[in-house]
Amino acid sequence: MAVTTVAEVMAELAALEDPKARAVNERHGDDHGVNLGNLRALAKRLKTQQELASQLWETDDSAARLLALLICRPKAYGRAELDAMIREARTPKVHDWLVNYVVKKNPHAEELRLAWLADPDPVVASAGWALTTERVAKRPEGLDLAGLLDTIEADMKDAPDRLQWAMNHCLAQIGIEHPEHRTRAIAIGERLGVLEDYPTPPGCTSPYAPVWIAEMVHRKDG
Repeated sequence: MAVTTVAEVMAELAALEDPKARAVNERHGDDHGVNLGNLRALAKRLKTQQELASQLWETDDSAARLLALLICRPKAYGRAELDAMIREARTPKVHDWLVNYVVKKNPHAEELRLAWLADPDPVVASAGWALTTERVAKRPEGLDLAGLLDTIEADMKDAPDRLQWAMNHCLAQIGIEHPEHRTRAIAIGERLGVLEDYPTPPGCTSPYAPVWIAEMVHRKDG
């Protein structure tokens, strides 16, 4: 039988709580203890339920909010609603899933991208940069890539962590996808040195933009 009430869902999430998962998540700034594979399995069983998703979001519980983002209808949200949600998204995973699973599929994504890029809250601004990175890779028409590089060069070095990470991703994506800007993107990365010493596990690509760009271009070129 499908779980359909908030109380039932919250009870199931509580039953899925795993201290080991919580310890791993907390190291990344996330305050829940539910294995994401189990969370996705629950979402698959629940299927799309917009009203339930809205109710789960209102609980302010991170696991419930992640589940809400998996069972919602992304196009059902208005611009003001999504703007409020991005400001309520307190943890990195909730913020990331909200941007990638909901906002990117919403008809207000471009309006929000422009508004959030200029927002004084660095976490909100990071969402604007994430949406910009998506456009750099998939729909660059109309973007001022040279202007984006100007902003990154001026502001990334001293930006707060999450905003810096998002700007760095955009820098790398410009270098990877747009050969005419690649030399400059690499030079900016080398000059700023952002994430140069980031600990990177074996087999993973460094987020340091010059290395990231070189590795991805090498893969694309075969």
